[in-house]
Amino acid sequence: MTRRASLQRAATALLALGAGAAFPLGLAPFDWWPVTLAAAGALFWLLCRDDPQPLLTGWLFGAGKYGVGISWVYVSIHVYGGASPILAGFLVAVFVAGMALFHAGAAWVFVRFRPPGPAAAAVTFAAVWVLTEWLLTWFLTGFPWLFAGYAMLDTPMEALAPLGGVLLVGFGAVLTAACLVRWRSRAALIVAALPWLASWSVAGVSWTTPEERHRVALVQGNIDQATKWDEASRTGILERYASLSGPAWDRDVVIWPEAAITLPLHMAGDFLAEMADRAEGALVLGVVFGEWSPDGARWYNGAVAVGDGEGRYAKRRLVPFGEYVPFQSVLRGVIGFFDLPMSRTVPGDFEQPLLRAGPAALAMAICYEIAYPELVRASAREADALVTISNDTWFGASIGPRQHLQIARMRALENGRYLLRATNNGVTAIVDPYGGVVGELPQFEQGVLTGEVAAMAGTTPFGRWGTLAVVGPLVLVLLGVGAMHLRRQAPRSEY
Repeated sequence: MTRRASLQRAATALLALGAGAAFPLGLAPFDWWPVTLAAAGALFWLLCRDDPQPLLTGWLFGAGKYGVGISWVYVSIHVYGGASPILAGFLVAVFVAGMALFHAGAAWVFVRFRPPGPAAAAVTFAAVWVLTEWLLTWFLTGFPWLFAGYAMLDTPMEALAPLGGVLLVGFGAVLTAACLVRWRSRAALIVAALPWLASWSVAGVSWTTPEERHRVALVQGNIDQATKWDEASRTGILERYASLSGPAWDRDVVIWPEAAITLPLHMAGDFLAEMADRAEGALVLGVVFGEWSPDGARWYNGAVAVGDGEGRYAKRRLVPFGEYVPFQSVLRGVIGFFDLPMSRTVPGDFEQPLLRAGPAALAMAICYEIAYPELVRASAREADALVTISNDTWFGASIGPRQHLQIARMRALENGRYLLRATNNGVTAIVDPYGGVVGELPQFEQGVLTGEVAAMAGTTPFGRWGTLAVVGPLVLVLLGVGAMHLRRQAPRSEY
């Protein structure tokens, strides 16, 4: 290899890594969405060059993207998991390297089957990108984080979310980025305009309608994670939540965050009965509960409604290593992170009754679950409002909690429902059916957020059809591209 070729490959590698590292800057808390488009466009440009080395280029892009975008994992492992800085850095690096493989595979597929026309190549690139994101919503339980569509909240393209969810918004964003790279092609520029024209055409449509209004209060206890699960802290935690809720007991719904009380449900009966007596409406809170059988106990990270409310919810999507430990016979005891207080829970059934708060039906999602569009959609269709409770204390002052709120905003927009987000130390917020934050509490402070929300009737197109309405056509696009590729590669007859 010549020196010139070596320098070109090194420059390509650096550009791929840098573009990936820049990609999360379009997401919360930075919200520089043009940077996300530019990063996706840079990857498209690199893969359209001669000798693109797609596996390496895609992997480097993914390494930069996840290395910056999920850097908050280090806080969980080192600060709260007890791992040394070197070990925590190594574990994060392994995770990032594994996640980057998805971009490597997507890049290889695109280069392998890329059609010759600029506009067709851009459509194929966007289709492969979004199908990779869809894969991340379910493969090996999934990790649906850092999707391109989240960067487009608060832009005109967010209007596509009620039609096809975050994947449709992401397709429009990545398609725009790829087409603008080929700006000299009139066809590419026309295609680039289509997502924006589609967004403009539906921007004023209200897919759901407000009905009965409810007064709500969200309590943020700001309990120190380092002492939260100490038995000596239990009484103080109970007293704090009871005290903070005092002025809000006249509300229709009071919501406490994930694992708000740190004793199991079967031991909290007297305390919850007292809170139910104080509340004029319903109290919804996170609590661990168990079920016993001859095979032993099964523990769930859950939520219950008491007072003028009823129901129990068991979390369905668990966080790997945080709520359950794969290969636990090998990993238990290696570091504290693999033996966290809630790392022995099991998932609840996919179909569960909605929680009731007075006349309102509430669709519940605990922490990480809010990142799964289909999981939330399945519950939201029959719900008056969405509720998500979380404990983002694990992420400290990193970018993680703001990313988490941004994801929750997209779920509200997709389903046309108010969303109530109660957290231990932030970001506690009320989100309207259009994805806008109507109220929030400062991070790392105790507080109570009060407001009014409306029960929403009706269903968005996304609520009715889900991601299949996007995934199905994109699969057909790739099948068509593959068929054309095989036809081009087939030897021609001499007759």
